This record gives sequence, structure tokens and C-alpha cells, in this order.
Amino acid sequence: MAQVRNAHVIGFYEKPPFLDAAEWETVKAKGDNAIKKWIDDNLVGSSVTIVLIGAETYKRPWVKYEIEQSYKRGNGLLGITLHSINDPLTGRDIPGQNPFAGVKDNRGNFLSNNVPVYDWINNNGRENIAAWVESAARLAGR
Repeated sequence: MAQVRNAHVIGFYEKPPFLDAAEWETVKAKGDNAIKKWIDDNLVGSSVTIVLIGAETYKRPWVKYEIEQSYKRGNGLLGITLHSINDPLTGRDIPGQNPFAGVKDNRGNFLSNNVPVYDWINNNGRENIAAWVESAARLAGR
């Protein structure tokens, strides 16, 4: 995930475009209401939500909550799979299930039917992430 977060290829923002893992651990220790508030606060002012997809992402209830809240806000959505990124310590990960498959839109369809998911390596994320974000924003009318 650090390779995607630290790529610095999607422009400059008042707030960092990716949430900090250390901050997440601090908030998580404060309980469910604090987590919801933190997620909700971080969505303020956002127009696109990117879900970085690893082997376990689809199992994480707070990822699902963030997707649901992003959808309700009208944010553009996209996913980026990370399994093809080589980690010097662990090698490559196994592909994770699509976390958008666990969230339905207002018509009862799974978001996975309409939310694009890209592979960071195979779809050349470093070169294309800005276009992915712009496309997601346009599709959401942002």
C-alpha cells in the first residue's frame, strides 16, 4: 500500500489523499463511534474514494462502512488491487475479493457491477491513477 500512497501522482490536496495507518490505529483504540466519526470527517470535502484492495480488504467492516458512506455522499468510487506489487519482505499477496461486491446501490444492485477496479502493476497505476480518479469523479457527476 505504501507504494501507492507514496506515488505522489494524483496532485496536491489540502489533506493527504490517502489515510494514515498510524492515525487509524490511534482512532481504532477509541471504539466504534470514534471510527465512524473519523471516517465521516475524512470524507468531508472528498469527491472520490479509492479502495486499496488486498487479500483481506473485503472482510473489513470499516472498509464496507467507508464504501457505504462514500456511495451515500455521491462520491466517485474505484478500487486498486495490490496483489501484484512485489513486497521485499513477503513477496506478492494473493488477490482479494472485490469489496464492492458486499455493498448494494439504491436499486439493490451490487456496486461491483459498476465500480471499476484496476491492478496497480498490470494497469500501470503510477501513470494512470490520475485518469482513474478523474473518470470516477465524472461518473459521479463531481
